[in-house]
Amino acid sequence: MIDPRLHSPAAARNRQPILEALAQVLPGRARVLEVASGSGEHALHCAAAMPGWIWQPSDSTPEALASIAAWREQAELPNLAEPIRLDATVPDSWTAGPFEAIVAINLIHISPWAVTEALMARAGERLVPGGVLYLYGPYRRGGQPTSPGNAAFDADLRRRDPRWGVRDLDEVTAEAARHGLALARLVEMPANNLSVVLSRC
Repeated sequence: MIDPRLHSPAAARNRQPILEALAQVLPGRARVLEVASGSGEHALHCAAAMPGWIWQPSDSTPEALASIAAWREQAELPNLAEPIRLDATVPDSWTAGPFEAIVAINLIHISPWAVTEALMARAGERLVPGGVLYLYGPYRRGGQPTSPGNAAFDADLRRRDPRWGVRDLDEVTAEAARHGLALARLVEMPANNLSVVLSRC
């Protein structure tokens, strides 16, 4: 029998720093929606470490949903919900909430800008007042890449799909502001990534 669990080397490297960044901004009890959960390893790690977080994973691909379900079945964590299919650009696919946090890890640079627009709009609707939208990944600052590695990564992304690319932080926060979300915290992360914490006003 083929094991449907996917393994992400990036998730193995960054899951603990991400957990620590989230723990700084979330209460001990929180409802969390993760958008584009991928392999499901972040969901598993965070739910195991923080039993007061009710973690709702989601993804738009059958392979990812099968992986998340398999990790969840193995772990048997009561606070890790069954994964749901969620396409960020389809409003009806979003679960209603409300949530203390919406989490998107390595999403907005590997998707069209329309996904970022939809993510901000739905977060503005579904977060509780003071709730946070947490974004993790590489960013441009002032229109410039933060490292040669990020510049090369951006070029590679745009070669793969011209709609993708490392986003400028100012453009991201401006889009967030249009939906009642304000920049609350920036955390420098390993490998020239950032944790971007946006709070619902």
